[in-house]
Amino acid sequence: MIFDPTPLSPAEEELRAEVRAWLADVLPADFRPGLGLGGRHDPEFTRALARRGWIGMSIPTGYGGAGASTVRRFVVVEELLAAGAPIAAHWIAERQTAPALLRFGTEEQRRWFLPRIAAGECWFSLGMSEPDAGSDLASVRTAASRVEGGWRVTGTKVWTTNAHLNHFAVVLCRTSPQGDGDRHAGLSQLIVDLGADGVQVSPIPLIDGEEHVNEVVLDGVFVPDERVLGEVGQGWRQVTAELAHERSGPDRYLSVLGLYRAFLAVHGREPDDVRAAAIGRIGAQLWAIRQLSLAVARSLEQGEAPAVEASLVKDVGTTFEQQVVETLRDVAGGEIDPGGPTMFDRLLAECVLNAPTWTLRGGTTEVLRGIAAKALTRSAR
Repeated sequence: MIFDPTPLSPAEEELRAEVRAWLADVLPADFRPGLGLGGRHDPEFTRALARRGWIGMSIPTGYGGAGASTVRRFVVVEELLAAGAPIAAHWIAERQTAPALLRFGTEEQRRWFLPRIAAGECWFSLGMSEPDAGSDLASVRTAASRVEGGWRVTGTKVWTTNAHLNHFAVVLCRTSPQGDGDRHAGLSQLIVDLGADGVQVSPIPLIDGEEHVNEVVLDGVFVPDERVLGEVGQGWRQVTAELAHERSGPDRYLSVLGLYRAFLAVHGREPDDVRAAAIGRIGAQLWAIRQLSLAVARSLEQGEAPAVEASLVKDVGTTFEQQVVETLRDVAGGEIDPGGPTMFDRLLAECVLNAPTWTLRGGTTEVLRGIAAKALTRSAR
């Protein structure tokens, strides 16, 4: 695995300052930050961001994007996550679907979807996990059968973020039986209209009362041939490449930055030795993980597919996030009070309820470590 040190250029630092100033201007003074990629679904904010050219930055100008580098996008995303901005409307489409369309999509798909994504007008969910197929995606049971002009899709997807609000989902399904015991064969990706006949979306209430994830039942949903993403039967290869974008970004270590800042506001002015040690340790770890993530962004910018490195960043980043919550909870002392007087009280209560999911979404810790271990074993031979 290669993580080359990579500083930001003066132009990239200038972009950071511009984004930070804009966010300070548009977010209200009493704004409650979201937990990283758990920011609110706010179409108006998404459209305002798009007007600045900060959505679909890596999409070529011919498809409505900015044609910017992966690292410039990294800089913008890092500032949005650091501020806890309401990014959920465009998040999946911009982070994951657009790169997949550029790499595997047809020209017709690119010209239809990409300008709408860059304008903040087309929102996507991920149709991967199922009741019996979470991190083990090769065991998906959702199936698509061939019909005239397309496919009929039947199955159930779960933990489908914002499917009740978004327009489309890229669904991983089985289009042919696995051959010779290879569970990865015969899988395909289809772009499903979430408003189509046969699609039923039901919220899954979470422990904190939020209902932003859903069960999506597909009952004979028709998907035309022109909405097949990539090659039929190559879904596993495509998903694996796609996960490098999902697993390596700042969203995998910045969910707790708002909590950390709120802690500093309350306990950081004259900390005792225990709190000072926690502050320093968290800051150092955060900076180190950021350098790993930035190195992956540079690698993606150069046209590489660092899936293994991305898996390691996701594992290290989400484990770190959970440790930060427990550390700050311990050193702050006192009862957890979701209605407490400070932002730290409220964010700590939210983090305690949500943190267990952070090492699950995007691939469990065990799966990611298995991916890294296999790669390290191969390189040692």
